[in-house]
Amino acid sequence: MSHPSLSEQEIIRREKLKSLVEMGIDAYPAAAYPVNSHAAEIKSSYTEENKAGFESVCLAGRIMSIRDMGKASFAVIQDSSGRIQLYIKRDDIAPGEDKSAYDRVWKHLVDLGDIIGVKGYVFITKTGEISVHVKELTLLSKALRPIPVVKEKEGETFDAVTDPEFRYRQRYADLIVNPQVKEVFIKRTKMINSMREFLNGAGALEVDTPVLQTIPGGAAARPFITHHNALDIPFYLRIANELYLKRLIVGGFDWVYEFSRNFRNEGMDRTHNPEFTILEFYVAYKDYFWMMETTESMLEAAAMAVNGTTIVRAGDHDIDFKAPYKRISIYDAIREATGTDVSGMGEEDLRNLCRQLHIPADNSMGKGKLIDELFSATGEHRFIQPTFIIDYPVEMSPLTKKHRSKSGLVERFELIINGKEIANAYTELNDPLDQRERFEEQVKLMERGDEEAMFIDNDFLRALEYGMPPTAGIGIGIDRLCMLLTSQSSIQDVLLFPQMRPEESLKPKA
Repeated sequence: MSHPSLSEQEIIRREKLKSLVEMGIDAYPAAAYPVNSHAAEIKSSYTEENKAGFESVCLAGRIMSIRDMGKASFAVIQDSSGRIQLYIKRDDIAPGEDKSAYDRVWKHLVDLGDIIGVKGYVFITKTGEISVHVKELTLLSKALRPIPVVKEKEGETFDAVTDPEFRYRQRYADLIVNPQVKEVFIKRTKMINSMREFLNGAGALEVDTPVLQTIPGGAAARPFITHHNALDIPFYLRIANELYLKRLIVGGFDWVYEFSRNFRNEGMDRTHNPEFTILEFYVAYKDYFWMMETTESMLEAAAMAVNGTTIVRAGDHDIDFKAPYKRISIYDAIREATGTDVSGMGEEDLRNLCRQLHIPADNSMGKGKLIDELFSATGEHRFIQPTFIIDYPVEMSPLTKKHRSKSGLVERFELIINGKEIANAYTELNDPLDQRERFEEQVKLMERGDEEAMFIDNDFLRALEYGMPPTAGIGIGIDRLCMLLTSQSSIQDVLLFPQMRPEESLKPKA
């Protein structure tokens, strides 16, 4: 049977599989395999003095290399913990009169990438390498596609698989041939666990809120739209979970949080992915001053949990997550960057300043959007160490409480680290009449063509009318924070499966 779409190697491997079947060998056995050891554990614990405890090990892994020595072979397998060398002797795995099984199966039908299980004992070779002397070998899964071969010699790696297109599309293969990539995702989990433990220890309650929403609220962003067949109405994938969490504050919870998957139908680059993770939490009877101190403490603990230090390397910079963090108003940040005080400017003056600085500014942009563009283009990248940008103009923040002492401003901060926004927080607006007016202003911006303006959420307004206590809230970008704490320069490197354009050969047929 021909396979016109397969490579020569893929055809050969399928022929080997056929030979195994004809020999009565199941290349995909159903029974569980009794693993009792792992590579890293053996290599870190074994000594000549305690070898009695390693006389009967059973481990399983993927074959990464084979060196044929005639009547014996050396091989390296990789399990979830790392790699270890095997010594495979013909007389051990093909006992009795028939020695041909070693040649027919091990030497000719087993390939790199196959998953095997082995039983045997641990010893140290003449070159000083801890290895497993195999007494029994079982094929657990035949690989029909060859893995990319990465050559290693004397601690150096050659022909490393670095092509991002391959690595992101085939993360499963990336993890096989670049096992160090796994460390990034282990650290990501440590970071999230640390933040969860911090919140739980403070008495916060983890909750779930809807991903499918009738109104995409809680942020200024373009949503993804889908359709609910049973209800015959459009639904939106959530752009934020803010409004639902605040409903719970209305309902009587004092502190709620959620690690939420959010979706924004926007551009993709090294710091943006259309599907991303945010931690949001809301706390009754607190304000943005308290939230700044809490955020500092949480992120300092997360840095320690991931790296054992508060200092991380990001590009050419050493960034210190140790509290406290610098605070500066957004107007002062723009003034430092441009030499211009924009605090008293109206919409047209702001638009003209943007044009003078060659910053795109069209007529759909209101005052808040223009100030946001000014800061993003001129000031944001200047803040490398953790910095709270505080006291935003009211036009930029439709869900934020007006400042208690500064007219025209709101009690809001963004946390900027390494030139990028990591968190956004407010003293929450809890006046339902003021909130309705702010939503109505957003509708006017939408009518002018602003695709990121907010919808009016009448149910949320109804909830506020029951009374929401003074509240502080925050959203922290988990993916961007992970980039910092794991020293990665691209968001795709901290997402196991980043979004990509489908491959032509794999597109579903109509």
